[in-house]
Amino acid sequence: MNPLHLEPTDALLIVDMQYDFLPGGSLGVPNGDQVLAPINRLLELFTQQGLPVYASRDWHPANHCSFGARGGPWPPHCVAGTRGAAFSDALQLPPGATIVSKADTADVDAYSAFNGTGLARQMRARGVRRVVVCGLATDYCVLNTALDARTDGFEVLIVPEAMRAVEVQAGDGERAIGRMVERGAQPVQVDELVGEAAGA
Repeated sequence: MNPLHLEPTDALLIVDMQYDFLPGGSLGVPNGDQVLAPINRLLELFTQQGLPVYASRDWHPANHCSFGARGGPWPPHCVAGTRGAAFSDALQLPPGATIVSKADTADVDAYSAFNGTGLARQMRARGVRRVVVCGLATDYCVLNTALDARTDGFEVLIVPEAMRAVEVQAGDGERAIGRMVERGAQPVQVDELVGEAAGA
């Protein structure tokens, strides 16, 4: 395993670690709670290095277009201000984390944390060049976030052990990882990432 040194231009982007996407939630991802431990290790590493942390969340109005009542594919989930829309209490977000709310208007959906949020502009303003992406779900919001990050010109590292898939069709998660890699995302393990000063 080759260590991959974090740099001052790196940022961590955690996708949608909300109660409604965790087991028992209205749109729970199977085994979604298993990603909390590796994500918290990433958070500890990035916080120790003083690197920026972003956390996206679905922040839907009650009549959002993705809900079945409006012809969408999903049950109601992550309605703004509800318990289901809250980040897991087990997620150890640092006080300085930037919260990115997406799909917060009734008639527009957004799987990607970059869609309509101004996130790319915020990151560039902080000098970010490479983004480490993890969270839920591999085959929807993580996939679209990583693809948009590449489109916006960022280098992307993905952490498969820190993401899980919905798997509407068996194999969707693996196919999503394949698509991200095809677009230039690099899979890494948590243990491969080390602080910039490590081993110096």
